[in-house]
Amino acid sequence: MPERPALLFDLDGTLADTAADLCETMNVVLARHGRERIPDTRVRHLVGGGARLLMDRGFRETGEPASDALLDQLFEEFLDYYADHIADHTQLWPGVRELLEELHAQGAGLAVCTNKVEHLSRELLRVLDIDRFFPVVIGGDTLPVKKPDPEHLFVALKQLEIEPIHAVMVGDSETDTAAARNAEIPCICVDFGYRRVSLDELGADYLISHFDEFPKALEALLPRHFSR
Repeated sequence: MPERPALLFDLDGTLADTAADLCETMNVVLARHGRERIPDTRVRHLVGGGARLLMDRGFRETGEPASDALLDQLFEEFLDYYADHIADHTQLWPGVRELLEELHAQGAGLAVCTNKVEHLSRELLRVLDIDRFFPVVIGGDTLPVKKPDPEHLFVALKQLEIEPIHAVMVGDSETDTAAARNAEIPCICVDFGYRRVSLDELGADYLISHFDEFPKALEALLPRHFSR
């Protein structure tokens, strides 16, 4: 097979602005358990690591931490509500659809590597009408491990039948940069997503502020495939 590049995309905060729906779902569940609502602006800093960790952080923000048994219950409540409200407010970031169409036309291998559970990830991609671009979706429950474990990325590349030397991770958080570093592949990060560290601490190989800057990032990180 001819060599081709692989782009491994995070979902929440990278491909789409999902914070409003994640925030509302968290707050609905918090209210059921007598906790205060958390503002949208604060929830953006709590996202990352999946729904169970999000609820864990939500309980710690609003009082007594939840026990492991309660977290299991909160996780299920979160998934049930979120499944019915997965894209009430969620939208693709500007330029994402055009970028995916261009990469697909160029024959690049595209995958989603997210800590969101797989069936909800696939449903969100379908609702946003970009599922056709992603033959491979690795979610937070697809494997025994999640990002930043490099196996999360390696399995996606194996399914794409592309070697890591031809790959770039695309994300928005320290989880994504750590996963890329652990897999020894470069990472492009958007500066407008959800993260818990400063941009200086993020450790991205290339930062972009809009997806129209993506081609320059690819030229810098994968010149054998994208140099002009």
